[in-house]
Amino acid sequence: MAIPANAAVSLNFPVINMEKLETGERGAAMEVIHDACKNWGFFELLNHGISHKLMDEVERVSKAHYAACREDKFKEFAARTLEAGEKGADVKDVDWESTFFVRHLPASNLADLPDLDHHYRQVMKEFASEIEKLAEKVLDLLCENLGLEQGYLKRAFAGSRGPTFGTKVSSYPPCPRPDMVDGLRAHTDAGGVILLFQDDQVSGLQLLKDGAWVDVPPMRHAIVVNIGDQLEVITNGRYKSVMHRVLTRPDGNRMSIASFYNPGADAIIFPAPALVGAADAAERNEGEEGTAVYPRFVFEDYMNLYVRYKFEAKEPRFKAMKADAAPIATA
Repeated sequence: MAIPANAAVSLNFPVINMEKLETGERGAAMEVIHDACKNWGFFELLNHGISHKLMDEVERVSKAHYAACREDKFKEFAARTLEAGEKGADVKDVDWESTFFVRHLPASNLADLPDLDHHYRQVMKEFASEIEKLAEKVLDLLCENLGLEQGYLKRAFAGSRGPTFGTKVSSYPPCPRPDMVDGLRAHTDAGGVILLFQDDQVSGLQLLKDGAWVDVPPMRHAIVVNIGDQLEVITNGRYKSVMHRVLTRPDGNRMSIASFYNPGADAIIFPAPALVGAADAAERNEGEEGTAVYPRFVFEDYMNLYVRYKFEAKEPRFKAMKADAAPIATA
């Protein structure tokens, strides 16, 4: 695990060895996942089934692609941003990242993206297939912990065409003025479950826990999982999305490959009835009625709001969806 000497990493950061799920230690591993979803919003998976050889090749071709196709363009952006900042302009609303997005579901755009050679496309297609399977396995682990029937979360995401699923490929190059600009501003993720393959040599990802920023430790061949806003709604707040950010660093180019397994655009999102009624009695005070504390809405409507207020607190977004809610047909 490569962690800078001055990093304030919590020694209790939740890490799950998925091999333990097939042993007598399954119960303890499941409890770590449950606690992580409730109290951290993040956890890391080891021995998750994606081959190290494939992950190494994804890293190699992604870093090579940045160097060959994106680095010069980023240097132009960096020069303009630093010049503006030095002249007194506020550049805090700028993210110090080079990024592109690959859509996998409901229809892939991989063949349409420029500057990707055939090998890169094939590697990303194989990696996406493995990440999709892992995302669905994680969702079923969450169902088990929540007492939901297997497949409930996958079905809740389905809509009429199945889930939306895509990958954001990012580089966070070195920044000579890390005090001036963040790599990525603080936000929660709008969607369902996010699986991240991050650089194990260059840190920078942090989450907000109990009012303090905590490093997400880089670990070789790990997959970082975090909870999105939609899972918070469906679990009626049992599991929480949390604010996170990426810091800039004066050295090192951090690789980030984040895959988003999200509801379909027309999926109707609402708290699972089993987590609103009698099933939540253990977490209520005596005599308190179970209530849905989140509104019912169409995922695309939430996304239309999110794109305008991504870097603000999530609670006003939930309130706005409740205030704007119109009756939604469920038939």
